[in-house]
Amino acid sequence: MQYFVIGERELVLGFSLVGIHGAVARTREEALDAFYRATGRGTLLAGGTPSESERAKILILTEEVSSMLDEEVRDWQMGADYPLIVEIPGLHGHLSGRKTLTDSIREAIGIHV
Repeated sequence: MQYFVIGERELVLGFSLVGIHGAVARTREEALDAFYRATGRGTLLAGGTPSESERAKILILTEEVSSMLDEEVRDWQMGADYPLIVEIPGLHGHLSGRKTLTDSIREAIGIHV
């Protein structure tokens, strides 16, 4: 399975150490460009559309990037199949107001430990 990460420079560097490619996104334009490239919609800055084999199957976004691309991420999740989008906390931890994965699982199964 192919992975692609979009987030802060240090986080992308860390993922690259284990062989996962990524893109640093400091602005909405950079995040949108990387998102379009990873989802196969082309790119804003470089042009062109990646081939099917170059597209990621799992797209890892930091919560900061996901909040920059809130509408695009929601539209993608509602209408497409790959890549699967996974949000992770950024370098500074969870953003306030966002549920953690553990909270979502507890809510879904109804068990609180």
